[in-house]
Amino acid sequence: MESLIAAIILTFNEEKHLERCIKSLKGIADEIFVIDSYSTDATVKIATGLGARVYQNPWKNYAAQFNWALENCPIRSKWIWRIDADEYIAEPGQPLRPQIEKLQAEITGIYVKRKIVFLGKELLHGGWFPVWHLKIWRYGKGYCENRWMDEHIRLTEGESTKIDCVQIDWNLNDLSWWTEKHNAYASREVIDMLDTKYMIFHDNQVAPDLFGTEEQRKRWLKVRYANLPLFVRPLINFVYRYFFMFGFLDGKQGLIWHFLQGFWYRFLVDAKIYELSKKYNHKEEQMIEFLKTFYK
Repeated sequence: MESLIAAIILTFNEEKHLERCIKSLKGIADEIFVIDSYSTDATVKIATGLGARVYQNPWKNYAAQFNWALENCPIRSKWIWRIDADEYIAEPGQPLRPQIEKLQAEITGIYVKRKIVFLGKELLHGGWFPVWHLKIWRYGKGYCENRWMDEHIRLTEGESTKIDCVQIDWNLNDLSWWTEKHNAYASREVIDMLDTKYMIFHDNQVAPDLFGTEEQRKRWLKVRYANLPLFVRPLINFVYRYFFMFGFLDGKQGLIWHFLQGFWYRFLVDAKIYELSKKYNHKEEQMIEFLKTFYK
């Protein structure tokens, strides 16, 4: 019998999360592929012990690693499910497989709701829930756009729909780990923000469109954000999400999240952009050449 769903999980030292993720896919995914970038902990052992097929490949960025999986894994399923190791599928209100099996042929992409849990609390305000993400698509009908951050799945044909499913993002690491990771994210975000502003590598990427798909709307907003003044835009983002989108209703965890993720992280990105612009004496041509080195 032909397999219906193949889940792809990218890992590096995810022993804390991987078992939870894989177990949530039992009864949903027929195939589970773990693409590991040479973990030094028990990630591979856990994956193989739970029946996942493990492949290892050197890490460049998320998009490159995920597209490598699409091109190199022996996938037999009709659908691909993109899920991170620190995510898991919540118990759905309706069985997921029948919802997917009954879809018409013209449907090639499926959106699910993403919910973030931070310091043990669900973030239900500030524009963070419900947020719909295209996490499932027909094999061969989509790929991960080549960006260093904020990469989306781009369908090559067909239409999309939504199903009754929540994919929960709950990282169990502490705040020291979180801030270190977001410092690394900020460096990658610098590249992505400059790319967004100067539109250098926009071929075959999601086109900005306020009235298009979820990805197109988010990309439209990001383009507008990228053209706001440095250091002002993080403050606008924080005020908008925390006050106008009622992020304060999520209590202390909401305050910490919106300050760190919505202001500190984005202020750090701007500081790194400012540092880079001073290095190149604010000459855009030299900054663009610098940017191109990351896409070779």
